[in-house]
This record gives sequence, structure tokens and C-alpha cells, in this order.
Amino acid sequence: MQRKILVTSALPYANGSIHLGHLVEYIQTDIWVRFQKMRGNECHYICADDAHGTPIMLRAESQGITPAELIANVKQEHETDFADFNIAFDNFHSTHSDENKALASQIYLANKKAGHITTRTISQAYDPEKEMFLPDRFIRGECPKCGAADQYGDNCEACGATYEPTDLKNPVSAISGATPITKDSEHHFFTLGDFEESLKTWTRGGHLQSEVSHKLDEWFEGGLRDWDISRDAPYFGFEIPDAPNKFFYVWLDAPIGYLASFKNYCDRTGVDFDEYMNVDSTTEMVHFIGKDIIYFHALFWPAMLQGAGFRLPNSIFAHGFLTVDGKKMSKSRGTFIKARTYLDHLNPEYLRYYYAAKLSSGIDDIDLNLEDFQSRINSDLVGKVVNIASRCAGFIKKRFDGKLSSSLSEPALFDDFVAQADAIAEKMENREFGHAMREIMALADKANQYIDEMKPWALAKEEGKDKQVHDICTMGINLFRVLVAYLKPVLPETVSQAEAFLNIEPMQWSDIGSPLLSHEINKFKPLMTRIESDKITAILDDSKESMQAEKAVAPKKAASSDIEDIADEISFDDFAKIDLRIAKIANAEHVEGAKKLLKLTLDIGNGEKQVFAGIKSAYEPEDLIGKLTVMVANLAPRKMRFGLSEGMVLAAGPGGKDLFILNPDDGATPGMRVK
Repeated sequence: MQRKILVTSALPYANGSIHLGHLVEYIQTDIWVRFQKMRGNECHYICADDAHGTPIMLRAESQGITPAELIANVKQEHETDFADFNIAFDNFHSTHSDENKALASQIYLANKKAGHITTRTISQAYDPEKEMFLPDRFIRGECPKCGAADQYGDNCEACGATYEPTDLKNPVSAISGATPITKDSEHHFFTLGDFEESLKTWTRGGHLQSEVSHKLDEWFEGGLRDWDISRDAPYFGFEIPDAPNKFFYVWLDAPIGYLASFKNYCDRTGVDFDEYMNVDSTTEMVHFIGKDIIYFHALFWPAMLQGAGFRLPNSIFAHGFLTVDGKKMSKSRGTFIKARTYLDHLNPEYLRYYYAAKLSSGIDDIDLNLEDFQSRINSDLVGKVVNIASRCAGFIKKRFDGKLSSSLSEPALFDDFVAQADAIAEKMENREFGHAMREIMALADKANQYIDEMKPWALAKEEGKDKQVHDICTMGINLFRVLVAYLKPVLPETVSQAEAFLNIEPMQWSDIGSPLLSHEINKFKPLMTRIESDKITAILDDSKESMQAEKAVAPKKAASSDIEDIADEISFDDFAKIDLRIAKIANAEHVEGAKKLLKLTLDIGNGEKQVFAGIKSAYEPEDLIGKLTVMVANLAPRKMRFGLSEGMVLAAGPGGKDLFILNPDDGATPGMRVK
């Protein structure tokens, strides 16, 4: 029975370029959608740019253009990058659209009519210079719990505390640098608690991965809180229908953007939108998302839909993050790689295959190990799969006028390959792509082993062996055809070229069991080439360059990123605030469970302070006692896993064993200020 499936990927934010981390999700979704279509299901892959919010408004302002112009430019860039990675959306739209405005208003008004929307006055941080309320991430200050400096308005990265922005000490606006004031404003709230029981049932009903369901249980234990769905002007978004100068928070209209993009698609193609949206629909709605946005998709989203009388998703599939060579993507190392930078050097299908080989149905992170990436592509795709065709095609073309034999030399082996179709299909359906790739490569090994054992190149030199050579090479071509059929959702462009070589129509899953016999094929052209190391080096080098160029023209960031980079420049006045003092190391000791830290007791002349310093690689604790070092004496205390660190020591050198501090005879005394 044919399934009807609406599939979405999370909406990329229209405030920057697509990078390799984003592509994990879009490649995963695209493979699954292509597989469904190969199986004969009606499957619609829908996406859009997430185009609203304060960051977009501020970035457009910094570039001297309107937000509409900014999101139009970014959308064009996103669509080009996706297309070049063979991500085949059926529709790619924008949340800043007429369809989304209408649906967001409809869903809001329906929930309001049903009593799920309330209003109340709240106090918020307000930037008096920019004359705007500040989102939590646009306020910086000292943590009210541990005192750590330069923390976000909603949580502390030093001690992990969460709090209200109004609780920050010495807060500043990350936009203007002004000291925020507190100002009252009426806000609209979605009463999520109205749906607590139905959400408990739904989240435990097989719609989510088990680890996601268990995580959501923690939210239920803490109680579901009302969700603030409004923002004050100025804000780039949709105005709330019955509330002048109030706008929908971006996270309200972003998921509705799935439906809006689908509505746009339905209006163009004649697909029945209502058939997919009715609460009793027999169609499927499936979302692919990152694990960082589960809360919005698995609680707020189904609650909003239910409150407005829409159908709920059948499945929400979450995935993990991408690391590169085992670490977070880094601008300084060149591993923060944009999609376009990769495309400038390498075939996109190499990355599609590598991600597929790593992906599972769970939410674990995956690692792009560049050395392994190069080795696996060269071994699996070039050395195994493509090699089968190249080893057999020449004999067919030169000796048999490009026509395959009327029989296979080893029908039982062909049947073994075909017999794996159901098992591989089950793994593809369940998003166990890594397991599927391993099974396909095991078959590729068998095909190459068969050719090695039969040695058609040797038989071709013997009299009367033409029929045998013809059957063996026909067998090899047919095994190749089965393998590329299995790989078609992963390598659509490569397989399209293979189909042209095989002189066949685009393959469906149902075609796998029928061998090509007495069939004319075309001249074989190399489908893939090996990855050379200089290509990897060039991508890393270009990523460093592109990030430096971007940094030169980019507006000052409103909030820090988890991607390593040189910090924003500070003024001389900021630098002058740093109080550097000579400190005597009164005591030093190992820290149990720490690989790099030593615990230092420092005397700066007016009392002792405790500091954890990452200099264990260079010193034994007993060798430090009595020596002098330079200390940042006015650094706010930071709560660490091993205790409170009350400052920072400075050491110089290339690292490892070569880190240098001061000796007592260097002429410095504890408490002396360093100028």
C-alpha cells in the first residue's frame, strides 16, 4: 500500500551560511526521502528559511539593508548550496510569507478562542539607547550566583546556574553597551500546562526516540510552564492580530513554517493540503530535527497544533551534532567548514556517503574524521563499488560490442545480492544508514572477490573462453547495478551517471531483482576519483581564510559562539581594568581527577587566594612552592568542578613542558603591581 508522507527538516536560520554541521540533518533527511520515493511512496520534502527575529533585524541594520533584502539574499545562497549537495526539496520557502502569516494567525486565534492564550505584565531589560527590549542572549553581566563575568542573561557558562536577566549583576546591552533599565510590558503566553496529560500520552506513544521521551519526562517532573509567545516592537516578524506593536516570537511561527511551505507547494501542484492536515488523516507527518530543539518540537509544537484542531506529527526524529576530528568545529583550525568551501574542492557525494556511514537512529553525535573520510571514500566508493564496473565494462565494450550476455555465470550469487534488499530496506526505513552501508560494502567485497577469482583478464587470453568471459563480466555489471540501486538514495548524482552508463531508466527499488541480460550498455566513464590529501588541506586553508575575511566585514556579534575564534577587540580602557599582581606560590598540589590542573595557593601581599591553573604538564607541585608568578587579581571567582578558582595565573612559552613563571630572585615581591 502506497504511503503518503510529509517530511520536513528543521528550518535553517536566515542569518548566515550553511556549514557542514547543518548538512548532517539535510543529508539524513534527503536520503530517507529518496528511499521512500524509490519504494513508490508519495513523499513530499518541505523546508524553508527561518527568517524572523532580533538577530536578523540587527544584522540587516548593520549592513544598511532591510531585513527583507537580507533574507532574500540568504535564501538564494541557501538554495544554491542545498541544490549543489543534491538536497532535493520539493519546496523551499520562507517563514516571512503570506501563507505563514495566515496560518500563524489562524493557529494563534484558535488557541486563544479555546482559552489557551493569556496575557500578563512582565518586567524586562530595556536598552535605553536602542529603545528596545533585550532578548536574554543580548544581555551580558556578572552571574548572580558565582560572580563570573561576561555571562548571558539567562544562564552562566561558568557554574551552570539559570536565572532571570534582571538578576544579572552589572548588566550591559550586547547591542549598544548601555546599561539596561527594567521596564514593564504586557506579553502573551501560551498555557502549555493545559496539554500536560495529552502531551505525556503523545510523547510516550512511539512518536519519539526512547532517549528523547525519557528526557522529556524531566520536563514533566518540573511542571510545564507558560510559554511567552510575544515580543515587543521593534521586531522583525508578524504582528499579533489583536495586539498592535506586539509580534509573534520567532519560535511560534517557525514550526508553522513547515505547514506554510507545504501550503505554498500544494497551491502550486494541486496536492490536497487538508488531506494531510486533518486530525483523522491517514497520511504521515515526519520531522527531522537536531537534539538541541527537541523541547520546542516535542512539547510546544504538538500542543499548539492540538489546541488549533490540527493533526499531530507521526514521528519526530532527532540527531546529534557534528564534530570534526573529535572536536567542535573551529574557525582557528579551519574546521568550521562552509558548504560552499567544501563544494569548491570535493564531490558532495563523498560527504553524503560518509555521513550515511556514520548515521544511526539514535541522537549520538557523529565525527567527521578527515583522515578516515579520505580513506573510507577511496576504499569504499572508488576502490570497491566503482571498481567493479571499471573492471568489467571494457571487456563488454571491446569484445562484445557493448552488449551483455544472455546469461549470468553465477545466478546464485546474484540471488544472494538481491536477497539482501528487504534487510537493507528495513535499515534505511529505520534510519540505520550506517548498518545499511556496511552491508552494502560487504556485498561489494563479495563482488570484487568473485571477479578476482574468475580472472576474466586471464581467460580473455585463452582460446574458446569468450562465452565464459562474457558471462563473468555480465555478472559483474549486474552485481554493480544491484549495489548502485541500494546506494541510490545516498549517491543520487553518481547513480544517475551509472544509469546512463547502464543505459537504463531511473531505478526503483522494485527493479533490483531483475538482471540486465542481452542488453546494450554505453561506454564506461570514471564515476569517481580518489580524494588526494591536498584537497583536504585546501578546504582547511580556505576555511581559515574565509573566516578571517568574514570577520573583517561582519558586524560585532551580539553573543559569543561555541566555535573557537579570536575574541572581539577590547578598548584600552577595558584592558586598564585588569589588575596584574606578583603572587608568591605559598602551596601547590595535585587535583584528584584533573589531567591538566594544579591547585595553587597564592599570596599577593594582602591575603591568600586559591587558583586552579592548567600548568600540570610543565611542573611538579613541589617545584613551584616559593616561586613567583603573575596573577590576574581582580578576576571574578569561577566555580569549577574541583572548587572555586579566585583568579588566573599567567605563564609564557610554547606549551607542554615549556611554560615559564618567575623565580624569587627576579626582583619582584608579592603584591607588586605589574604595569
